[in-house]
Amino acid sequence: MKKIKYISPKAFLLLGGMVLGLAGCTEDDDSSTDQEVIITSQSLKMDLTPFQKEDAGVFMQAFYWDVEPIGGWYDQVGTEIEEWANAGINRIWLPSPSKGASGSFSMGYDPMDYFDVGEFSQRGSENVETRFGSRQELEDLIQKAHANDIEVIADVVMGHNSGGGLQYNPYRDAEVFSLFDEENGNASGKFNRNFEHFHPNAIVDSDEEALFFAETDLSHAVPYVQEWLWGRDDSVAEFYKSLGFDGWRFDYVKSFAPKWVKAWNDKVGGFSVGENFDGNQQVLKDWVDASGSPAFDFACFYRLDETLDRANDLTALGDAGNMLRKLDPANAVTFAANHDTEKDPNPDNRISYGKKLLAYSYILTHDGYPTVFYLDYQAFKGQLNTLIEIYNTLATGDVEVIEANKDEYIMKRSGSGDNPGLVLYMNISNQTKQRVVKTNWANKQLVDYTDNSRATPTADSEGNATLSAPPGSYAIWSITKE
Repeated sequence: MKKIKYISPKAFLLLGGMVLGLAGCTEDDDSSTDQEVIITSQSLKMDLTPFQKEDAGVFMQAFYWDVEPIGGWYDQVGTEIEEWANAGINRIWLPSPSKGASGSFSMGYDPMDYFDVGEFSQRGSENVETRFGSRQELEDLIQKAHANDIEVIADVVMGHNSGGGLQYNPYRDAEVFSLFDEENGNASGKFNRNFEHFHPNAIVDSDEEALFFAETDLSHAVPYVQEWLWGRDDSVAEFYKSLGFDGWRFDYVKSFAPKWVKAWNDKVGGFSVGENFDGNQQVLKDWVDASGSPAFDFACFYRLDETLDRANDLTALGDAGNMLRKLDPANAVTFAANHDTEKDPNPDNRISYGKKLLAYSYILTHDGYPTVFYLDYQAFKGQLNTLIEIYNTLATGDVEVIEANKDEYIMKRSGSGDNPGLVLYMNISNQTKQRVVKTNWANKQLVDYTDNSRATPTADSEGNATLSAPPGSYAIWSITKE
């Protein structure tokens, strides 16, 4: 009788010489009763290609704070497009393309000239490019993304401006840097602005919030501002579309009314998502309803940070309704990190490096539209490629939380049609955990599609199987191939 031995892929690599030796054996060797047939998890897994979901695709935040090299970021991203497409990324989010007040050092969040995306010399600087590159390099990148079936999302910063010239503002009775024209931070000559276009003005004193550059907080109630941002045929929105952008990430939407996002989208269309920096899921849901746009699920992010890092207790992941994805999964854009959280000195506002993959195992198995952060992808490429593939295939059907306690979180996706779905098992303890789980699969052998577990349990006639997860890690279970 042949002996059956299971090994993990890592161990399989160490046995490369043995495998080559077995490949060279003669037919006489097959008769040996001592021969070991090596079974890897890879040999047990189904081909997931037939299970590609109709709504498959993962969002990539294709930058981080203070990207390098200055002037070469668009070209750098261009070298990675094909790899991302092969991994299952369907959209990338680029930083605000417009020229900022800090010139070649600007990350785009101090917008000065919306129509300068690397074409004009501004404010005495000889540097024409933005921090990210030239207009031509931007358009080349977008074309390459489109050739690989990836949409490109522009960061839209329309709450505040920076870098204008000094002028007297009678509403404030003070000198304010609110003059934007060809000589003062707006070399394009389009959407020239003055104090009447900021708060306060003749129409309204203020809008929702003015956390950044309060004296140059754009007033969307002013018709001129509306027209230049999205209303005109040569508006900022139409200009971004002409560059090839497919959609919009609206920066800090707390600083203006959600109706302005709706007005932008109604005029120019495209995918959009709002940055509503709030951990209250109902606040996010109310904004989604008012704007008609999806939102980043900060409630989900903070629950993951709380459970994985601060409380070290997964119980809250089982609570009903404490994330936007639980209230409105179709409009929840989930994430484990972004450019702001990664540079925040407060550890309570970011998920620690050692817990990142646990967080990604959550958002890449649940409903919602998951985002992968550029630096995380560089750090965990192999594991994230596996999780992205799982999200794009097996992560479908209803979500059912089976267990949520201090150390364990177990969730089941029901699958649909021929798609079997999955079971996620997260374990934050310092020892292996196992539990009998009621699965969707009767009399089926199971395998961990992440290769974090070596077990190959078989579900009984009622679908019960003993599943496990390694310490401080996760496993994602589904059936093996027939």
